[in-house]
Amino acid sequence: MTVTPASRMNLVQEYYFSTKLKQIAEMRASGIDVLNLGIGSPDLPPSDDTIAALSASALNPKNHAYQSYVGIPALREAMADFYRDAYGVSLNHTNEILPLIGSKEGIMHISMAYLEAGDEVLVPNPGYPTYRAASLLTGATVIDYDLSEVHGWLPDLNALAQKDLSKVKLMWVNYPHMPTGAKANKVFFEELRDFAATHNILIVNDNPYSFILNDDPQSILSVEGMTDVALELNSLSKSHNMAGWRIGMVTGKAEFINPVLRFKSNMDSGMFLPLQMAAVQALKNDKTWFGELNKVYKERQKKVFEMMDLLDCQYDVNQSGMFVWAKIPAKYSNCYQLSDEILDKTAVFITPGGIFGTAGDSYIRTSLCAEVTVFEEAIIRIRKGLGIC
Repeated sequence: MTVTPASRMNLVQEYYFSTKLKQIAEMRASGIDVLNLGIGSPDLPPSDDTIAALSASALNPKNHAYQSYVGIPALREAMADFYRDAYGVSLNHTNEILPLIGSKEGIMHISMAYLEAGDEVLVPNPGYPTYRAASLLTGATVIDYDLSEVHGWLPDLNALAQKDLSKVKLMWVNYPHMPTGAKANKVFFEELRDFAATHNILIVNDNPYSFILNDDPQSILSVEGMTDVALELNSLSKSHNMAGWRIGMVTGKAEFINPVLRFKSNMDSGMFLPLQMAAVQALKNDKTWFGELNKVYKERQKKVFEMMDLLDCQYDVNQSGMFVWAKIPAKYSNCYQLSDEILDKTAVFITPGGIFGTAGDSYIRTSLCAEVTVFEEAIIRIRKGLGIC
């Protein structure tokens, strides 16, 4: 029997890291000890109190049941408290916060709630590939807006305003930015707010990296008037070391969130209660906890900078997030050539920046999610494998 997949599947490919992990698994199965420095999967644990809360709740037999589509009140209240304390943003926990089974889910849900054939959506280049994939699957047309190092990896809103934006319904932004680690300031967010209001575009800021190597965590919603034009996604995966737990949120005006809830309620049956109780506890982590976490990332970042120096790559020492974004030397035609050479000759995998868009073709991205000793081993391998003195 032959069953033809939906034509929409021709618009997207298997996620890059899905295919690359298969290759790495095959290499390891053949006896090659690959050091994977490509994926941002935190290797550090959540706080002890978070794990204790999960365990205690899971031991209660009454907690193994379907839950509300909007999360328990305690979780929404904890998320509201987190936004108030961390960002200075006041949210109504009853209707301005929607817990998600991961923020990646939220990207798809928002896209399905707002986009359809005939709509256009602004997507950053370079940027998180899921923005593009989710947009295409709705039938909408993706319009790239290029980011560049020259402009601090911020969009040129004046240049965008010169284009025909009449069909643009939604714009994805992501600050602190992945993959570049660039940060945005209040002045830019105010300009973005005015741009969105002028052109009737819903802004969605994806904000999972605000606490990693960043002394000034910000929410786009802290800007006056932004709630009239924007939603914000957030996640506990990176900031609270809870990758795989699938706990995120979308925040903003109730009228913007309600369509997302209508779609989401047809897609899942709520989040496991012990996970919600653990998230309540995790959201109480204080500045000291984040400070200790960032000490670890800072030491790792220093080692990656050393590795980039070996490769003659250029980088911004002030970048944030759990990656290092670096420009490759001119002797390489593109990022894939350098990434493949390092993998083939040293069994070290570093992500080619081109997977995030054509504007990343001259860059590579290294994850900080490995122990210092792993980076030290990578440096030794690169020196030996590439013949660097």
